[in-house]
This record gives sequence, structure tokens and C-alpha cells, in this order.
Amino acid sequence: MNTIFMFPGQGAQQAGMGRDLYEHIPEVAELYDRANEIVGYDLARLCFEGPAEKLDETRFSQPAMFVTSCACLKAMRLGKIEPEPGLSEVIPDACVGLSLGEYSALYASGAMGFEDGLILVQLRGESMQAAARQRQGAMVSILGLDENKVNQLCHTVLESSFEEDDGDKPLLEPVNYNCPGQIVLSGSVGACEHAVRRAQEFGAIKAIPLRVAGAFHTQMMAPAAEKLSQALNKCSFSKPKCKVVANVDAGVYDGPEEIKEKLQKQLVSAVRFQQSIELLLDQGADRFVEIGAGRVLTGLVKKISRAKNKKVNLINISGLS
Repeated sequence: MNTIFMFPGQGAQQAGMGRDLYEHIPEVAELYDRANEIVGYDLARLCFEGPAEKLDETRFSQPAMFVTSCACLKAMRLGKIEPEPGLSEVIPDACVGLSLGEYSALYASGAMGFEDGLILVQLRGESMQAAARQRQGAMVSILGLDENKVNQLCHTVLESSFEEDDGDKPLLEPVNYNCPGQIVLSGSVGACEHAVRRAQEFGAIKAIPLRVAGAFHTQMMAPAAEKLSQALNKCSFSKPKCKVVANVDAGVYDGPEEIKEKLQKQLVSAVRFQQSIELLLDQGADRFVEIGAGRVLTGLVKKISRAKNKKVNLINISGLS
């Protein structure tokens, strides 16, 4: 089998994630305890108990998701979670993550260490939340439209005669290509509100405003990208031991310098998850293992593979049960 390890991003977090692993696997407990020391607060307790409102804050959810994905990966590699015989010994043919999940993918590939990864995602979350406070933004999920129709919707909204409440120029662009018929837009608040109202004119089934702190993956995150760049230059990266597909271009990472460049660019660029999975399917991938909280990516891959008429084996690793 051609096996892919997948790692979820922000939004899949939920109170209670990782708790059973912590309570039953000493090595996982050590990982969470080490994470607490690195971030400077009780991250484990936040993952296990919430409250959900705090866990959903970008500055907390990003390190929480990263550590939980690493904990699930460790549990699997120790053979404590093995939904298929021999899975604990499998070396993946490739790793891929959704936005924040790309850091977990790079960690799983051996391209960076746990401490560097956690330091980066903590700074990433804090910087993104700070950038969102500088200018209020929003995101909206558009269901039922292809890329061409979504671009038409964005163009029509931006050509409309309206002003943002903050006086800045309206901004709206597609930033998450999740699967066929599901594309997320990001931008200024007024533009996103207009997109929700006008989406059905272009044939959309539904337009769903998302509960997020700001306009992620747009130029409104440029201040965060600058701070992240400085931190990336202080971290040590290695050449991945397996293929890792980058969000920004659905291309395979080459080496350490490219990792730094693309992780910075990712904050202000679209996430091409659908195109990444299509690349892997075309290269023979037929087993996808989602490692971390939730089952979001499993659902996306199911839709992508169905559209390409590819049969795949989908596995989820999120806890002992």
C-alpha cells in the first residue's frame, strides 16, 4: 500500500482530545508534560478539560492541536493504537497537513523537532491573533461552487460599491481549496457578508460564515508572517525522510530553506489541500491515515477520491477508543 499520514488544522480541536492517551500511555504523558514546560502554561489541562471558548482561541488552539497530533502519532508508533496490523511500523510514503497541520506533517517526516515545532506554532497562533486584532476580518465557507464560479463571486463582490466600516479597501479571496464543492473565502468583514448574501446567485448550495478570529491566509496576516519569518530563521530543519506536500503550491518540499520559505508564505496564501491530495492519488496513494483530533480530513479525502474515481482505505487515529 502507498500510505499517507495526514494531520488536521485549527478548527478540529475539542475539549477532551488526547486525555485517554495521556492517562494510559506514559510516553504520551511525558510529551504533554514537556509541552507544558515549553509553552509556559498547562496546555494538557486545556486540551483535556477546556473550556471550549479558551481552547478555540487561535493562540491556544494551534499549540493544542500540534501537541495532540504528535501524541496520537507517538501512540500509534508505540503500537498502542493499531487499527490495522503492522501500521505502527509503517513508514509513510508522504505526509500532508491542512494549514497548521503542515507543521505536524513536517515533524512526522523528521524535518523538524518537537520543541522547534511547538515554539513555532505557539508564535504562529499568537501572531495570527494579534494580526486579527489590528484589522477585523472574516471567513466564509462556500458549498457547491467550483473554483471558476468562486472567483466570479469574489470579483462581483469587490466590484460592488460599498465601504468597509474601518475605511480600508475591501478584500475577498479564496483561501482554502478543501474538496470538490467546498472552498473557503477570507477577507474583510463587509466583503464576506456580501459574499454570503450573493453566493446563491452563482449557484452555491450554501454560504456558511465561520467562527474564526480573522482573515487567515490573506495579506491581512502579513504582520504575523513577518514575525514567523524571524522565528523560522532561528529553527533547525532537516531534509524530510519522506515526501511532504506543501499547502501553498501542492508541491513536494525539497529541503530546509524551502521549508522556511513556504511556511512563511503559507500564512498569506491559499491552502491547496484538494490539489495536494489529488497529486498523491495520481502517484498511487491508496491508504490515508488521519492522525489527530477529529475526522475532518478523512471526510475531505473521501470526497476528493470519489471525484477522481479512486478507491482508498481511510483510517483515523485520534484516541484509544
